[in-house]
Amino acid sequence: MIEKNMLISELLEKDERAAAILAQAGMHCIGCAAAGGETIEEAALEHGLDPVLLVRKLNLYLNRQV
Repeated sequence: MIEKNMLISELLEKDERAAAILAQAGMHCIGCAAAGGETIEEAALEHGLDPVLLVRKLNLYLNRQV
């Protein structure tokens, strides 16, 4: 289960497929050093995204695919 207080680095460690969702949402800097220490919520807000909707999208995507 993905949560908004999870670090981007933890998210990508848990499932690297999440990078595609983040990039699709406009978060193309997920590989930068600062991004790894940010939470999903912090990164979403910096990019003008709703963190709750982003987390829902991540959970739906990652739980649907094998």
